[in-house]
Amino acid sequence: MRKQRKTVVLEKVLVQDYAAEGKSLARVDGKVIFIEGAVPGDVVDVQLSKNKADWAEGHTVHIHSLSSDRVTPFCEHFGVCGGCQWQMLPYEKQLFYKQKQVTDNLTRIAKINLPEIAPIIGADFTRGYRNKMEYTFATRKYIPTDEFRRMKAEGVDFNNQPGAAGFHVRGFFDKVVEIDTCHLQEEPTNFIRKAVAAYVLANELPFYNIKTHEGWIRNLLVRSSTTGELMVNMVIAYEDKEHRIALLDQLLQSFPEITTLLYTINGKRNDSLHDQEPIVYHGKGYIIEKLEELSFKISPKSFFQTNTKQAEKLYGVTREFAELDGSQLVYDLYCGTGSIGLFVSKFAKKLIGVEMVADAIEDAKENAALNGVNHASFFAGDVIDICNDAFFETHGKADVVITDPPRAGMHEKLVKKLLEIAAPTVVYVSCNPATQARDLALLSEKYQVTKIQPVDMFPHTLHIENVVQLKLI
Repeated sequence: MRKQRKTVVLEKVLVQDYAAEGKSLARVDGKVIFIEGAVPGDVVDVQLSKNKADWAEGHTVHIHSLSSDRVTPFCEHFGVCGGCQWQMLPYEKQLFYKQKQVTDNLTRIAKINLPEIAPIIGADFTRGYRNKMEYTFATRKYIPTDEFRRMKAEGVDFNNQPGAAGFHVRGFFDKVVEIDTCHLQEEPTNFIRKAVAAYVLANELPFYNIKTHEGWIRNLLVRSSTTGELMVNMVIAYEDKEHRIALLDQLLQSFPEITTLLYTINGKRNDSLHDQEPIVYHGKGYIIEKLEELSFKISPKSFFQTNTKQAEKLYGVTREFAELDGSQLVYDLYCGTGSIGLFVSKFAKKLIGVEMVADAIEDAKENAALNGVNHASFFAGDVIDICNDAFFETHGKADVVITDPPRAGMHEKLVKKLLEIAAPTVVYVSCNPATQARDLALLSEKYQVTKIQPVDMFPHTLHIENVVQLKLI
């Protein structure tokens, strides 16, 4: 029989600093404590979930006093939804801690000589900044503990609830927080979601049950653009032609802002749409977004930076760090739909993009054609497989390499290849300063970091982008 672990609660702990990944930090009797649900300056009780010799991890169970830095969150779902973990901090303080996160990661992990880190570039708009939202419809609504106890005492039948439309709860794959108003995307995003939910409930259609894989309505994707175009993709588990047509027609009638309306029938056991084919019901099947004078075709499955205005700033920094004068051959690794490469392309002699996702490469080619960029070529495949000696011999020696890897950072084989080809300039765009720092340490064999610029793409969240320029020693 497994021995039950003793619950350990540390009382009246002064939270001293921010750590990383949304956790704050305190020290108790010389031990470092990583805490969820608190900010520096709070005095809290912490229930430990991990308790090692020199560090521990836990979550806040009671707040004795609040930090003077705290502000009132503007969203009624704060603390339950989990999507905007930092709403309780003023935006200036969020930027302070994000800058600190970059500084701490690069100094403690990379352990190399660094130039002064430029002040973080903040967002002009901290609400309504997302151009893409994905909502989930599920049978199981997440109910906070206090409300659950009250409902249980009242004899509520939890198996006979109408379902919920909103976002997955952190840590619960099968539960969804019912959202009234999400402030991350401009209207009519919330009105559209509510209209779909209202129709489904009024017609007694079932929300999807991720455990039993039964139900009709699954997801709703809403994409907007600065050009005023609006895409909606409704995802259902099986065809019900009568209700599908009625609901889609109702959306078109109620929301004339919709320029492209699609539906996808996903009968799989997971929500991934990469292998599904959305069907166009109204409009051209895509929307157009603009970055400066460039136009980008965005289809339902396209990847595109979800904060258009901040993407312009991020790409502007990347272009500045590339120091192009029209004579250079630029390699854009992990290029996605080609947005960074195309953004810098008018100052490059030639552009080569590489990306694993084949659909993204097709989008990149279309976007190049859409903008009349004839000196760009894009290739689908794993970067570490494609970027071999023969590839560089065929397309030419790199003058500038731009790399924008996923959160895991660059594969060690790619780092070694970059050291071999020895491009004079490397621009490293990262969504994870910790793995970026690891890679910078490896690249320091031949490269020196010459510029560092953090950019905040996602206000009220813990995420931060960082752009680094490296020069061959």
